[in-house]
Amino acid sequence: MERQRRRGTQAVTIREVAARAGVSSMTVSRVINKDDKVNENTRALVEVAIKELNYTPNPAARRLAGSEVLRIGLLYSNPSSAYLSEFLVGALDESSREGHQLVVEKCAGTAKATASVTKLLAGGVNAFILPPPLCESKPILTMLEEANVLAVAVATGRPNPHLPTIRIDNYAASRQMTDHLIALGHRRLGFIKGNKNQSASDMRYHGFMDACTEAGIPASDILVEQGQYDYSSGLEAAEKLLASDPRPTAIFAANDDMAAATISVAHRQHLDVPADLSVAGFDDTLIATTVWPPLTTIRQPIAAMGKAAVAVLATAMRNKWQPGRSNDGPEQRLLAYKLVKRESTIPLE
Repeated sequence: MERQRRRGTQAVTIREVAARAGVSSMTVSRVINKDDKVNENTRALVEVAIKELNYTPNPAARRLAGSEVLRIGLLYSNPSSAYLSEFLVGALDESSREGHQLVVEKCAGTAKATASVTKLLAGGVNAFILPPPLCESKPILTMLEEANVLAVAVATGRPNPHLPTIRIDNYAASRQMTDHLIALGHRRLGFIKGNKNQSASDMRYHGFMDACTEAGIPASDILVEQGQYDYSSGLEAAEKLLASDPRPTAIFAANDDMAAATISVAHRQHLDVPADLSVAGFDDTLIATTVWPPLTTIRQPIAAMGKAAVAVLATAMRNKWQPGRSNDGPEQRLLAYKLVKRESTIPLE
């Protein structure tokens, strides 16, 4: 009987405690982590529920205070599988090297993401990596701050004053690529924007527009279509751009997936890339070198960003940095990018 009772105790979850106390799982987590923001009456309800259910928090959930081992949740909803592959390689390498655990959770939409956060916290995850677009999801960021757990935002367009951030200068990179196309003689330019809810997309678009304006290109020769960072949206955007009369002589897509889709549309319309149309991308993922011709693109150090995300979380833990607290502030890392010239762009004849 005693053995059965112990098994039953071990089976109690944070959700059961939350249900007994009539609060959210986030609130239970905050009480367990001794968050001083919790109302005293609420704290008492949770503590009574913990005692009645004989609940013992998962040790992994409490490592943050006294150990250098992290159990990291990586939330992911980016539509580019090539981006995810490179990012995972970097994060897994660094986690393995440092002895941390990495739990990857695919999230499609805010509701799924919030449910994933709740599940991972209940399972003992004590830090989170947020690649785009979740790095700027207000509901997710609010949940993590309320749970008082570490998180790092990756590939944002701007620094986040409340979270450690890892990014490149998207604006400068986009300007450099646009300047490159203009230097090749292209004056009628198409641009495919990324997800409109991401600041990095905004920075890339403004970098493109400012470079065009500085070069004196008239607005009538600047063609812009909205994409969503996935291949199918790139197909649709490229078809619209190439249907214009006259069509652009060069198209710059805000990521490689959409640039690869542009090449596909051009081939379908019997246009030679790059003789009839120069195409440029952004990220330098695997697809940039598997399409023909291989893409001229901006190399974003995606694997290095994954490694840096794990390292930044470990540093924040050692420094006892916590969200919402007025201490030294979160670490901000700006990594280098590179313009990579390949066969998809040539001078306009």
